[in-house]
Amino acid sequence: MPKSLLALSLVAALGLPPAHAGEVTQKQLHALEARIQQLEAEVQSLKGQPAPAPSQAATQSSAAPAAPASADNLEALAASPQEAAALPAAAVPDNSALAAPAGTGGGSNPNAFNPAISIILNGSYSHHSLDPAGYDRAGFPLAGGAGPSPNGFSLGESEVSLTSNIDDKFYGQLTLTAESENGQDHIGVEEAFIDTTSLPYNFSIRAGRFYSNIGYLNSHHAHTDNFFDRPLPYQAFLGNQYGDDGVQVRWVAPTSMFVELGGEAFRGDNYPSGGAQHGGVGTHTLFAHVGGDVGIENSWLAGVSVLKTRAAGAEDGFSGDTTLYVADGTWKWAPNGNTKDGGITLRGEYFVDDRDGTFADPANPLSAVAWSGQRRGAYLESVFRLNRTWDVGYRYDRLWSDAGNPFLPSTGNFSPYRHTAEVTWRNSEFSLVRLQLSHDKPNPADSDNAVTVQYQTSLGAHGAHKF
Repeated sequence: MPKSLLALSLVAALGLPPAHAGEVTQKQLHALEARIQQLEAEVQSLKGQPAPAPSQAATQSSAAPAAPASADNLEALAASPQEAAALPAAAVPDNSALAAPAGTGGGSNPNAFNPAISIILNGSYSHHSLDPAGYDRAGFPLAGGAGPSPNGFSLGESEVSLTSNIDDKFYGQLTLTAESENGQDHIGVEEAFIDTTSLPYNFSIRAGRFYSNIGYLNSHHAHTDNFFDRPLPYQAFLGNQYGDDGVQVRWVAPTSMFVELGGEAFRGDNYPSGGAQHGGVGTHTLFAHVGGDVGIENSWLAGVSVLKTRAAGAEDGFSGDTTLYVADGTWKWAPNGNTKDGGITLRGEYFVDDRDGTFADPANPLSAVAWSGQRRGAYLESVFRLNRTWDVGYRYDRLWSDAGNPFLPSTGNFSPYRHTAEVTWRNSEFSLVRLQLSHDKPNPADSDNAVTVQYQTSLGAHGAHKF
């Protein structure tokens, strides 16, 4: 077959417009050769073989290069089906080179590795004016790993996640954590769950070990936070973050406004629970979230949640019934809706912790005191994203309690509070260094002024983050 006829056939097959009906230009030939080289490279990549070296014609071609695999592309590709569905359209890559090949099953993973592997490395240096070993928060005993960070260098909490579609109906995730506490290294299972991906009527089910969807921050991994540590209400009422073994049912309304309703049943081993009461189904939750856009530059999310549990010997010494109510709200503004280039985020949450039972000092379990009352907490934070590199933020958090709380100081009621400021530098979407200053007043007699420098890096295709 003459070369010009072969070229014309390829032009027709690939949909390239010829200059004239019977003529193929040199530029089109170069474009054809470049396209063939690209297709060969993709086929070899799918087979796990090295791609052939590009020809001179390919390197000189005027064809547009393939889109780079940015952090947004990787995150959107690695996201769970539930999280990816909540992403804006612009966050989902339109990149044919990364798409699954024709003929593969709907549950195949487009990553080169199956499952996708993500690693978060996190470390810090902190200096406290008050010895963390002598830290005492009036009315709110420390539990579940809450409290100030240790003085000096610390590994913090690093994590390794493995995620993948299992088949056309299930998605799975395993997240392991590595941290050091009091000179001892610990490896643990943070989350290990499966999600359904194809239930009718926008329902989904999650089963395994996972973080509850109550409130705003609780379902987010700590490395996505705008500050080094969790707000005081999360420390006091949820031990930083509540996760347990259980099952979740979730429904998202098929409307332009985001509407999410759901509930969970957990074993009830972890704080604020304890003892896995009611035959190992000791904790129940309900949650509702709504959100939407206002124009192209504003978006919002609000929710209400309730957690109900019965504890026997929880970490803070409480035994009895606990009902925790949470209201949360988030507002984001960004020029042209692009939050990576700049913008402001405002967020707040309000907690009511209703308890009826007995408190025993963890250091002296025989000193049980009956107490029925409420404790409350709230925080408000604002983060100003200056550009892709810098952001600054401020947070105020506070706790308070009804009279009669056996852990209040003898001098009378006191409400712990804290002021925190941060500045973060991002070299890229995969690394950051953060400086945080805080003034913490945990009881009438003590104050803690802390300086923390945190570093954090992300390796691999990490799942897309929630709103």
